[in-house]
Amino acid sequence: MSTVRQLGHGTDTGKKRRRNEDDYVVEPPLFAIADGMGGAQAGELASSLAAGAVREDEGTAGSGERRVTQLIQEANRRVYQRSSQDAAASGMGTTLTVALVGDGTVAFGHVGDSRAYLIRDRRLEQLTEDHSLVAELVRSGKLSPEETRTHPQRSVITRALGTDPDVDVDTFSIETQTGDLFMLCSDGLTSMVEDDVILSTIEENRDNLQKTAKALIRAANKGGGEDNITVVFFEIGDDVGEPLEETAQYPALTADGDGELDEDTLDELDRVPALDTMVVPPGEAQEIVAPKRRALARLIPALLLILVALAVVGVVLWTLYRR
Repeated sequence: MSTVRQLGHGTDTGKKRRRNEDDYVVEPPLFAIADGMGGAQAGELASSLAAGAVREDEGTAGSGERRVTQLIQEANRRVYQRSSQDAAASGMGTTLTVALVGDGTVAFGHVGDSRAYLIRDRRLEQLTEDHSLVAELVRSGKLSPEETRTHPQRSVITRALGTDPDVDVDTFSIETQTGDLFMLCSDGLTSMVEDDVILSTIEENRDNLQKTAKALIRAANKGGGEDNITVVFFEIGDDVGEPLEETAQYPALTADGDGELDEDTLDELDRVPALDTMVVPPGEAQEIVAPKRRALARLIPALLLILVALAVVGVVLWTLYRR
């Protein structure tokens, strides 16, 4: 089995959010990141349930892609069941990206728009495909990658845990080389920091991945910090390196740690559902954009007619003036 010789990880609420709805798992050979969404504390609960399903894995579900698929399906079951039974958690969901280090490979399972990257030979390669509206528009050639950062529907995702009893999971495996560095991150990093800055920051701090994680979080906050930011690094090697100091996880949802939502403790702002992230099926996601295109298509002929009419009026007035 491939060994993990260096780790780095961290999370931050960012500058614009009141709570951190991200959660993550660093328990070699398993790593995961979850970005929750929902009103009040439901986003925190969704990501916590998903991460908990990964942490509680006992390795009895097989190996490789089969194992990560079953882990994600179990996480989906927990989030969906809680959302269906608890009115305070209704409509919650979460992304989940899981990595499992195996014998010469790393198996990945992925749902949502959190990402997995490989850093090899001083190049940063995105391994996962975002399940989001803007990503679909980029893949279809209707939007450039640069336009995604300011697109009004950039927070619409097309697949998440907890919205249906079953979820489609993208899986794949990467053959590893000694020195390969893998990064899992929430979109709070990639929406604020350009790829070239991410890569240069990693290269500058490569000998200390804990320092790298903190540097990237600082860069995301410097770029605006509009969302929660979470980063997980693990490096493949021949021998396990010296253990790094663990970063503190953010507090549990309640003092007793049972994950129950106490609505009596929520103020009025907390009761307002989160509107910045929404989950819609791919077909419906396209319909969000289609009406605007149809309206624009109807508007263009009307504008042309107005221009022609103005031109005719101009010619008539000029003719009368010449007389």
